[in-house]
Amino acid sequence: MKLTKKLFLGLSIGIGSLAMAQNTYPVLTGAPFLRISPDARAGGLGDQGVATSADAFSQFWNASKFPFSRNTSSAAVSYTPWMGKLTNDVFLLYLGFNTMLGEEDRSSLSASIYYFNMGEVDLTTLVAGTGEISSLGTAKPNEFSIDVAYALKLSDTYSMAVTGRYIRSDLSGGIGSESTLKPANSFAVDVSGYLQTYKHTSFGDYEGRVRAGWAIQNLGPRLDYTGDENSRSYLPTSFRLGAGYDLFLDEVNKVGVTLEASKLLVPGPDSTGNVPNVGVIEGIGKSFSNKESIMYSGSVEYSYDNAFAVRTGFFRESELQGGRQYATVGVGLNYNSFGLDLSYLVNTSKVNSALDNTLRFGLTWNIGEESYNNEDY
Repeated sequence: MKLTKKLFLGLSIGIGSLAMAQNTYPVLTGAPFLRISPDARAGGLGDQGVATSADAFSQFWNASKFPFSRNTSSAAVSYTPWMGKLTNDVFLLYLGFNTMLGEEDRSSLSASIYYFNMGEVDLTTLVAGTGEISSLGTAKPNEFSIDVAYALKLSDTYSMAVTGRYIRSDLSGGIGSESTLKPANSFAVDVSGYLQTYKHTSFGDYEGRVRAGWAIQNLGPRLDYTGDENSRSYLPTSFRLGAGYDLFLDEVNKVGVTLEASKLLVPGPDSTGNVPNVGVIEGIGKSFSNKESIMYSGSVEYSYDNAFAVRTGFFRESELQGGRQYATVGVGLNYNSFGLDLSYLVNTSKVNSALDNTLRFGLTWNIGEESYNNEDY
């Protein structure tokens, strides 16, 4: 079977890492779309979100932020073109919804759908003895996940959440029954926590607020694409830890600074280039021997009266693990109950990014009323 260049690129990115370069050795996982930020606000903040303030896209980063939302219910949708320099039909689509529970808005229920479409690929084969090329149809590789999360405030300033996730990764896209590549299914769990203090006296006469968050994400069984137990792919299990500070210049002007570190809890290749075939928990333990798999990001966000925001951030990954390094910029606009976020990525390394020269956008809709958090926080 002769696959077109488009299929090769699509499946390579689907199975491999998010960014590849010569002389780099990134940790490979299945369902790598689960590592791609779906929202434009985070896209303008250096692709971080575990410790930023709550918004309608918190489900992807840290569902325990929802009990600190300014509205009792909200919905979110985003569209992200992928590999825009090479093709125009590969994209990510995200839909999310959350709502408060109880009279005092101390808990929340949320759900989301994340879909990665890899486009359509024409398949051909060479007919033996004739030299003719015969069509085998069209493959449509894709991946998606469905999440449900529950979050609860354990105190006035700290909350925790548990997220359940169903994952389906179909890299074959209907190639045919003769192919050894099959759709893979799995499930995963996220556990997260979020701290947001009350406003307090800060520098000079200004008020301030501390934010902090952590999350263990995509903890679950490995994906089986081929039926071979020895070649199953690890989920992109990761740990995120972040902290931030909001400085309120007056009643309408606010500046927020946030730092975040994340690490893949997946074992990398050994000295022979082979990935250890061990259980998920043992694999997490082995991942700590790879000190280069920690990624860093930082951001600054200025907002005016929760109606307008300007953002910038940076992201850095070790050159031995993929070498992604870039700066980001973004803006946010809110009018009544609707919000629009835009972001743009500026590559600062020699490694090409699938989001180079791509404008990302996200839409939010605050469906419910103002929550108790508008007064207290």
